[in-house]
Amino acid sequence: MDHAIVFDCEFLTAEGAPQRFWCGPYDPDPVIVQIGLVRLGLSEGFPIAETLRLHVLPTDRHGGRVPLDPLLTRLTGITEDILDEDGLPLAEALARTDRFARGARLWSWGKDEFNMVAISCYVDGIPPPIPVTRFGNACHLLLRAGMPYEDLGQTPSNRLSAYYRLDHPPLRGHDALDDALSAAYTLRHLLGEGALAPADLA
Repeated sequence: MDHAIVFDCEFLTAEGAPQRFWCGPYDPDPVIVQIGLVRLGLSEGFPIAETLRLHVLPTDRHGGRVPLDPLLTRLTGITEDILDEDGLPLAEALARTDRFARGARLWSWGKDEFNMVAISCYVDGIPPPIPVTRFGNACHLLLRAGMPYEDLGQTPSNRLSAYYRLDHPPLRGHDALDDALSAAYTLRHLLGEGALAPADLA
């Protein structure tokens, strides 16, 4: 495989929901509302070949559209107008994700596939279109590259590139594409330094 995919997701949240583990009586199910995808080349120069940002129409267990909590809009910049204009049904968004990946491994900082595929598909009532074996946790890659274990839990995806003091265009935290780019810039740096090999990501 000549490329790998780095991805990130934003999912529904509300004030206090993380502290309640999304178990409060009015907390939304943590289904995805945005997917960011980066195609990272695994050949010379390790180019960032293509990116894609998808918005997903969040639905509840009965198929109804879930309104966005103001907290999510403050964090991500995603509004109802954006979803009205660009939002895709979950099945279509995941199909586009799979086409973009072209069979490659999909890496996230943590286990975003559980929100992107497992939880979201379960709530939406559709079979998961991408098997769990296609996904990888980039934390394992950075451990292999020498990042101290203690630093992993203190470094969110949007701070990875800053951790390695990398120069790149400005990125907004809590935007799925920009968070994926932060991780992709980091992996590209580690590949270029020889701390990771292309086979580690393939």
